[in-house]
Order: sequence, then C-alpha cells, then structure tokens
Amino acid sequence: MQFIDEATIIAKSGAGGLGSRHFRREKHVPRGGPDGGDGGRGGDVVAIADGRSRSLLDYHFDRHYAATDGHGGQGQKKTGKDGEDLVLAVPPGTQIYDAVSAELLADMVAEGQTAVLLRGGNGGWGNVHFATATRQAPEHANPGQPGQERPLRLVLKLLADVALVGMPNVGKSSLIRAISASRAVVADYPFTTLVPNLGVVRHHSKVFTVADIPGLIAGASEGAGLGLRFLRHIERCKALVFLLSPVDALSPAEALAMLRQELAAHDTALLQRPHIVCLGKADLLGDQIQDQVQALARELGEAVVAVSPVTRLGIAGLLDALAQQFEPAAPDGDTAWSPVTQPLPISYPPVVAQKKRRRI
Repeated sequence: MQFIDEATIIAKSGAGGLGSRHFRREKHVPRGGPDGGDGGRGGDVVAIADGRSRSLLDYHFDRHYAATDGHGGQGQKKTGKDGEDLVLAVPPGTQIYDAVSAELLADMVAEGQTAVLLRGGNGGWGNVHFATATRQAPEHANPGQPGQERPLRLVLKLLADVALVGMPNVGKSSLIRAISASRAVVADYPFTTLVPNLGVVRHHSKVFTVADIPGLIAGASEGAGLGLRFLRHIERCKALVFLLSPVDALSPAEALAMLRQELAAHDTALLQRPHIVCLGKADLLGDQIQDQVQALARELGEAVVAVSPVTRLGIAGLLDALAQQFEPAAPDGDTAWSPVTQPLPISYPPVVAQKKRRRI
C-alpha cells in the first residue's frame, strides 16, 4: 500500500431540513390549526482514529466529502429525520488543521478517539411554533440552517516508541528487519527507504514499536533530501536509536553531530529524548570491532553498541536496553513508557461516538 502522510480535503456538514407549513385537515376539525413539524438536523463531520488505517491514501485521491442533509418536517408535528454523520477514519497520530487558518482542530492520538470537525445545521421550525392568539394560522416556517464547509489539512505523524535515525544507507532497514517482522526494502544505494516503515518488536515480555525513518542528510531541517517531509514522524517517538556507519564518507562522530544538529533545528526537544548510539555494519570491521567501538565511545563521551543485522552481533543487547524502558504490559494490552534519563543504559563494553439529537 502506498504511504501517504499528508492530504488536503474539502469537507461539508449537512444542512438542516425545512420546517413544515402544515395544517390539520381531519374530518370534523374545521379549525385544527397549524401542526407542521421541525426539520431534521444535518449530519456532522466526525473524525475517528482507526488503527486499521495506516496511511492517508484514500484522502489523497478523493478530495470531497459531505454529510447528508436533514429531512424536512411533516404534518402532525413530525420532526424530520436527522442527516447521517460523515465519519472520516484516519490513522492514529493524524493531526487535522483548517487548511486556511492553519488552526489545529484535532490531534488524533488514541485508538477510537473521535472529534467533531464540522457541526451540521439545525432544522427549521415548523409553523406550529409561530401560532399566537392573534395569528392562529401562520403560513410561515423556517428553512434549515446551512451546513459548514471548510478545507481540512490532514498530517500524519507516526506513533512509535522508538525511531531509527541515521544517514542514508547506514542499515536502518536491515536492522528493523532483524528485530521485527517488517519487510522493509534493503538495497545498496542511498535513499532506499522513501517512506517510514513500522515494525512491532516482541522481546521477552515487552512489546514496542520501532519506526525506520528515511535517511537524513545535512540541511534536512531546511528541506534537503527527504528530511523535512519525514522529520515530523520522529516527534512522537519516545526514544531514539542513532545508527552510524563505519564505512561512510563522514566519520561516525561527524555523522552523529550532523544528525543531532538537524534534529535540534527541527525541534530542540528531540535531543532530550532517551537514546542509544549504535555503530552499524559491525561485521565489516572484522577483528577491529572492539577497538573501534571503544575509540568512538571515548570520542563521544557515551556508551556505544556495535550491531550487525547480518551476524546478529549486539542485537540482543540493543533490545535488552530498549525493553528496560517499558513497564510490563497493561491489562488492555498497551505498554507504558517509564521516565528515564538519557542516554539509555547499555552494557559497556558492548555485548557482542457520536451524540444523537433528541427529538421532541
């Protein structure tokens, strides 16, 4: 399925139904008077966070959405039927903005969360409401109120516990394949990953999600490469794994400094997240693994773990360090994140509804 994380749509709530101009016509009731009922209320536009949805693909191709109008009132004071609400199912993590004013209307972060984006118009009053002692046969009834219409901008920010952050072609996709059932594409060229990949990791009694973020390059926070488009997916992650390569043009220390600089330019709060520094592709170092890791750790002033998805070197230690940050699974199946200080502890040297209108 194609991954779309941003879309703009036009949504319209339903208009209220027309009030009825009706008079009683029963036999032997010559002066029955007005009995026109009210029009039904127009349907609302409601957003709901649906975990079965992973992308905004549907809203990318179909741009116009409308709730149904309320039905008109009838005689015998019968209220018209309310219009049906329009329900927009979006992936959890979607933010909904007014596309004109940029106002945040809803932040859909929890499964099943709902938000009313546009209210339907009220139904018009029937002529029974306009009867008075001096005007006993009113011919007037109200039209229903029009619905609201506005452009909506949908922006998806992935909900994941851990983000894999690194430059292009450092092995992020290989790592997420090694620790989860994700089938991310792996190839020997930069920007193999064009969209974020999500993987569910089950390690002992802990379950958490990991996101493979497309590679970041210098200037990503200003739009270079794919960074500006996907940096926002890191915002909701609770911890970061900086994956570095020992065989790139930039040294691991220079690459880490660049990554942190780009994260800080996007949002300084990202640097306060718990993190692990990983030296990937460790199988290419041969017998120099330990020396390279210790030298990098001394240069950075923090622990470094060597990992290799090919030989599975250091994978267990990395998962242990990440799993320590989670409390046991809650009864409803969710996992809770416990407050920690950064960086994440790791062994060193590294181990090889809707509301219906009440009718009267």
